[in-house]
Amino acid sequence: MVGPVLLLVAGLLAAPPKAELSVMTWNVCAGTNSACPLYRAGALELAQSIGGYAIKNGPPDVIFLQEFCTGAAGTLELWLEQRTGRNWTIGSWGLTSHDGTPYACHPDRLGRPRGAQSIAVAVAGDAATFEAHPLPAPPWYVTRAVLCATIPARKVRACGTHLSSGRADDDRQPGAPYRTRQIRRLLEIAAEPGHRTILGGDLNVTPPDSGYGSAAGRRAVAPLYRAYQECDQRGARRTGRWTREGKKLDYLFAPEGTVRSCRVARDVTLSDHKPVHVKVAL
Repeated sequence: MVGPVLLLVAGLLAAPPKAELSVMTWNVCAGTNSACPLYRAGALELAQSIGGYAIKNGPPDVIFLQEFCTGAAGTLELWLEQRTGRNWTIGSWGLTSHDGTPYACHPDRLGRPRGAQSIAVAVAGDAATFEAHPLPAPPWYVTRAVLCATIPARKVRACGTHLSSGRADDDRQPGAPYRTRQIRRLLEIAAEPGHRTILGGDLNVTPPDSGYGSAAGRRAVAPLYRAYQECDQRGARRTGRWTREGKKLDYLFAPEGTVRSCRVARDVTLSDHKPVHVKVAL
């Protein structure tokens, strides 16, 4: 397994299973981007900001986070438990640099370390097991992975990820080769017999029918649309509302016909990405 995995295990609350699952994905831009409000935010500030937004309109059952910091996972878990009255379990996977060292979040405003920049999956109420699977990634930049939570009580497999960016220092070759391979591998990892798969995150590609972004990136994400329904898909057109600077980069996919609602929170200004919410019928 590539990169450190932090698993914080919570207990189980007895409750009847719901017929619907609410999932949110959000690139919170907390790690290394000085242009974002949560840059150098301490663990408690991250928990209050991310958790406070997440529960504002009713807390989701599953949360995917990108550009989070591993050092804040325990604080966020406790904050969510105290504010929602539900048990939470958070799995967190920290990126590593090309030389194998942790890809560190910049220190907080008091100079304290915040762990590695990470992807995280948070699950409310039900017991969950977590698996981190490495994805193909350029050997000259950071590692990439998909983090999946399997929730037996719901027969759900929820997988969150953050793919290569396509910048000159990342998936820089013509044709988006790494993102193409990452999505192909993501499809393989996310499938679990007997379980309903929900997957998403910051995929760093634009939708196939959007007409913007690179043609290679648009082709790379097309297999996900063939296998699943994207929550903000515009009818037959494979596109949706923008989530970062006029482009859609953030996605939530669920089995065809199960999406009940989808929301893009354009009013949120804590990050350079907008959160996306889906409700899926179980």
